[in-house]
Amino acid sequence: MTATTDGSAGAVGPRAAAASTTNESRRGTAAASGTGGSAPSGASGLDEAAARAAERAAGHLLARQDPEGWWKGDLETNVTMDAEDLLLRQFLGILDADTTHAAALHIRREQREDGAWTTFYGGPGDLSATVEAYVALRLAGDPPEAPHMARASAWVRAAGGIASARVFTRIWLALFGWWRWEDLPELPPELLFLPKWFPLNIYDFGCWARQTIVPLTVVSAKRPVRPAPFPLDELHTDPDLPAPPRPLAPATGWDGLFQRLDKALHVYHRVAPRALRRTAMNQAARWIIERQENDGCWGGIQPPAVYSVIALHLLGYDLQHPVMRAGLASLDRFAVWREDGSRMIEACQSPVWDTCLATIALADAGLEPDHPALVKAVDWMLDEEITRTGDWAVRRPGLPPGGWAFEFHNDNYPDIDDTAEVLLAFRRVRHPDPARLEAAVARGARWTLGMQSRGGAWGAFDADNTSALPNKLPFCDFGEVIDPPSADVTAHVVEMLAFEGLADDPRTRRGVEWLLAAQEPNGAWFGRWGVNHVYGTGSVLPALTAAGLPVSHPAIRRSVRWLGSVQNEDGGWGEDLRSYHDEGWIGRGASTASQTAWALLALLAAGERESEPVRRGVAWLAETQREDGTWDEPYFTGTGFPWDFSINYHLYRLVFPLTALGRYVHGEPSPGKAR
Repeated sequence: MTATTDGSAGAVGPRAAAASTTNESRRGTAAASGTGGSAPSGASGLDEAAARAAERAAGHLLARQDPEGWWKGDLETNVTMDAEDLLLRQFLGILDADTTHAAALHIRREQREDGAWTTFYGGPGDLSATVEAYVALRLAGDPPEAPHMARASAWVRAAGGIASARVFTRIWLALFGWWRWEDLPELPPELLFLPKWFPLNIYDFGCWARQTIVPLTVVSAKRPVRPAPFPLDELHTDPDLPAPPRPLAPATGWDGLFQRLDKALHVYHRVAPRALRRTAMNQAARWIIERQENDGCWGGIQPPAVYSVIALHLLGYDLQHPVMRAGLASLDRFAVWREDGSRMIEACQSPVWDTCLATIALADAGLEPDHPALVKAVDWMLDEEITRTGDWAVRRPGLPPGGWAFEFHNDNYPDIDDTAEVLLAFRRVRHPDPARLEAAVARGARWTLGMQSRGGAWGAFDADNTSALPNKLPFCDFGEVIDPPSADVTAHVVEMLAFEGLADDPRTRRGVEWLLAAQEPNGAWFGRWGVNHVYGTGSVLPALTAAGLPVSHPAIRRSVRWLGSVQNEDGGWGEDLRSYHDEGWIGRGASTASQTAWALLALLAAGERESEPVRRGVAWLAETQREDGTWDEPYFTGTGFPWDFSINYHLYRLVFPLTALGRYVHGEPSPGKAR
């Protein structure tokens, strides 16, 4: 790839002349196929193996590009998505045999030998996932006495039964009378009347929680019950006492306070003025409909879409109403059909994220900046820019829009992480319409700077979404419901701002200072949106060096030592999701291609190209590459909610190793002042 040094629009950032000359000598020609094999011990042999691996990976990635210019890998989560899809269709009366059969094939395949289902590959059994999967298979006709079903129900009882499952699971069961609404936390629609400055107003919740809670207030108020197609006594520890009473926490603490508030709300449910409740539900309906995307979905993610469809249906919208038809059609697009006839439901789709990461990977691996594939990708991303105001403006009124979302359609919720990475991708491509690109970059950078939180860092979707109260609600027993700043998002923003020539801007420096203060004592950084400290550290070090910190800085040296200390014996890196709640797992886990790449990106940014950890990591990538240019990665390395909701991005196993190999072969991209 030809790198310019004048900072011209669309060019890759300048690199040192000496490094550029050395990199040119490393390129050579790589074999078009074949495996990496054992990496030669000599430096030139490893360089050649890395170059061959990068070329194979780049070829595979280029072949996967959609004709419109985007990339998208499958986004795999867990079987609750599939189970809830069947339960929704059963609730609406539209469950068909073909869909049921295909979903059941996928759910059965994911069951463990002990009868349970997990929320990530190799993880422990999860009670809520197992309950929901079991009910889905009952809907598919699997009898409770079948061996796999008997194992599942026994596992559920041993884990505490339905009563110990999360609130969301029990809401699904309440829709069919398998659980009493009276035994669920109350969520009144009058919540929407709370002003934006009042504690626990809907904008105190993260956008994903907000989009789910608003429709659920309608469901909670209506308390619908459809006829249960079968009993579920086998999932209770005591069928005669399915919801055993639990003592209240002391009233002096938050838990006890909110438990007593919930009891008061249950009383209010019985006496709520009808006119007020009707007005609140109508306001919820307007809020929901106003936020439906052009493709019919809500927020580009499955859970809010499911609950929005249920809520509107309860308010009288029939299935042929345009809003409902579009919503149901959008849910169908979350289905991934396998060759064996099974059907997996994605919780979300990631085309913008995958496309900007693929563009960065290909550019850093040596593709010319004006290569047609890169230009086409930028064309598509330019068309995806969001130039309308969304819910983020509640905290930042008056800020002009200009950002990118994660999904195909999510104009209400562009996110800061995607916007930063899109702009980093733009700076690697020589676009034929530089004026258009520069205008989009200016809007995106301005919006991102405007979304900085008070402490100097950035969250994913909102600014200053840091109230601790939503997490205390009895209703919120699953995952994160707020969006505080994180090290990985802040790092990506700092890196982007450095590439825009803003490394010395006071706002960038505040971000750098926040990152330095957020470093863990062991030298790592917590990873909010990727697993976990390897991801956080792999995000932060390239940002710090791009922002001008010398590689000799104590924070960088501590990180380098930590990464070296957690490298696996095989040369790779891995970190299990259990590290989110068990410190003994921090930096520990089976080697994966994506996590090895993150560690390498950090070490390369820290000037460690010739170090033994980097050589071993690069050799591991070269040796474990498949003949088609990809890597095997069944492990989940993406994070929706730390520990509670995990993601296997199927393109991570390709784009991040390619980026790391590209930077090893061609050198680090360097920020220059953008024009």
